[in-house]
Amino acid sequence: MRRYGKHTDEDDVRVRPNRKGNRPRTSIRPKHEDAAEGMVLTVDRGRLTCLVDDRTVVAMKARELGRKAAVVGDRVGLVGDLSGRKDTLARIVRIEARASVLRRTADDDDPYERVVVANADQLAIVTALADPEPRPRLIDRCLVAAYDGGLEPLLVLTKSDLAPASVLLDLYGALDIPYVVTSRDELYAGEAANVVREHLDGRITAFVGHSGVGKTTLVNALVPEGKRRTTGRVNAVTGRGRHTTTSALALPLAGAGAG
Repeated sequence: MRRYGKHTDEDDVRVRPNRKGNRPRTSIRPKHEDAAEGMVLTVDRGRLTCLVDDRTVVAMKARELGRKAAVVGDRVGLVGDLSGRKDTLARIVRIEARASVLRRTADDDDPYERVVVANADQLAIVTALADPEPRPRLIDRCLVAAYDGGLEPLLVLTKSDLAPASVLLDLYGALDIPYVVTSRDELYAGEAANVVREHLDGRITAFVGHSGVGKTTLVNALVPEGKRRTTGRVNAVTGRGRHTTTSALALPLAGAGAG
């Protein structure tokens, strides 16, 4: 074993090579000031689809963001391949501060409170007046989530031909919440979308509601044909619908700039 004296020359000192490469490690991260701005449209198993200008780009979160997660509606900074071509992948390096959040509270299936939508302007709470019966407790929870997260609530009451809307409206009348009332025929014919559209133009709206209330049918009438979702039917025995839309995603409002 070679021993060095007090007056060794630097050239005599053995430097062990870095097993992970010759690049020195540092805690200083790049600022990515040239990152392009985008909006998260969908999140699917670590892959995020983002809208950058007028094209969609698939990206993944940079390791430097740590455990911080991006959700639908987040404004993000992206670098890498932003062409949007097939089999290309960009990288999200920054998540901007959120103006509002819609949180999912902890329950038996998920013990953690999670942010599901960011930067929405309002929360449309879709509720059928009958078939299935309205659930005031669900409406209450949605209202609390909207007020707590900085969103303006909007009540969308469907199937008014099966039951009057006055009972439910009287229940929440003191809160002075904007509302829309539509019938079942208007819902399936697409006429309800024209009434709801007046509250959506120029705003980012999150839709929420339990199964069978006509939420997906209403959204399909509002978005371009190529963006429509699968719908189901209400069970004649239980009076409940089947969950056909359970994921969060951002869709453009047909013929408008935002929705």
